Amino acid sequence: MRQYLAAIVVGIAITFLSMPSSAVARTRLIVNCFWPPQHFVCTKVLPGWIEEVERVTEGRVTANIPPKSVSPPPEQLASVEKNLVDAAVQFNGLIGNRVSGALTGMQPFSGSRNSLAMTQAAWETNRKFYPDEFGTVELLAQWVITPGDLYSGTDTPIVTLEDFRSRKMWALPGPLANIAKEIGAGVVATPAVRSNEVIANGVVDSHLGLNGDGLKAFQVLPYTRSMTRFSRPVYSTSFSFFVNKDKWAEISPEDQQAIRGMSQDKVGMVAAGLWDSVSREVLAGFGDLGIVELTGDPDLEAALVSAAEPTTAAWKAKAAEAGIDGEAALAFYRERVADLSK
Repeated sequence: MRQYLAAIVVGIAITFLSMPSSAVARTRLIVNCFWPPQHFVCTKVLPGWIEEVERVTEGRVTANIPPKSVSPPPEQLASVEKNLVDAAVQFNGLIGNRVSGALTGMQPFSGSRNSLAMTQAAWETNRKFYPDEFGTVELLAQWVITPGDLYSGTDTPIVTLEDFRSRKMWALPGPLANIAKEIGAGVVATPAVRSNEVIANGVVDSHLGLNGDGLKAFQVLPYTRSMTRFSRPVYSTSFSFFVNKDKWAEISPEDQQAIRGMSQDKVGMVAAGLWDSVSREVLAGFGDLGIVELTGDPDLEAALVSAAEPTTAAWKAKAAEAGIDGEAALAFYRERVADLSK
């Protein structure tokens, strides 16, 4: 009887070991994408990461993207924490009440027009100053996107401080809206997805904060006549990509290491490069659309810098409460951006 049972056990073991790898139990991730399905994050960035995950884990970890977002943009982190999805991208500006370090790259007048440089600098800053800030999820990547600019919707460009103060302006909520109000512009602040209804319907005569991708995605190019730039970009935004902790724990340490090792390159850097690429393409078409590019007056830039100081001061205070040396982190980030942008 013992020999019979032993033979059965051996037979089962041989059968299991001879099974193809595709038959071995896998971890399958549901990766949410809150952008429209045709956006490059949904069609290129996240699918590219999934393909690489499957490659480096030899098929032990697989993933899929739902045909439409499971939750609205503000709820991406919450949806991962609640196990509604296993992985997602969060706009960091919407979780500023929970994180501070992730907002380093969003401090006004701290970036450049090189998203790859800003993204690399942001990730280095994260690893150096606050690697454990996302305690409820497994953070795999972060990136900073092409900065937004200042645009006039009339034939009169915005060059001087007086020009700026005379306008009714759409602006992204948060720092940009606060800066514009501080200087004296009339401000209508809405999420970027609602910018078109405000701009196209003539509620405002200018807008602040969209980059090339935003101009195209939200279809406001027909209502734009000129763009004003400064010696340093006023503001940029950043995103984080993470996985549910419990789901992450299902993955072997070896596969976890392999996924960590490639995620920043395959998500953060790829996303940053695509944002810059789309923005360059849109800006290259300005001439055909009759959109003029100008440089802002130094007095206007100085006023914007001054108006931005309370935003950065408040961020540093909040970072200090979280045990983060915001002063040192921001100085490091700015220095790395400058070096990497050369």
